[in-house]
Amino acid sequence: MFEGLFQPMHLLVIVGLALIIFGPRKLPELGRGLGEGIRGFKAAMKDEEPPADALDGSQGQAGG
Repeated sequence: MFEGLFQPMHLLVIVGLALIIFGPRKLPELGRGLGEGIRGFKAAMKDEEPPADALDGSQGQAGG
């Protein structure tokens, strides 16, 4: 379905449209913001760990 999506001509058209819509001054700012957002998302995913209670397996077991 997506095998022909990223051909060089398609990418050139997308870049050209982005230049027309946003202009050459805004593109670096947009790219920088997108990169920071992706880096922040990756950092948040890396920092997210399950709580210690869920790791030891004693939570929710019936004693007796």
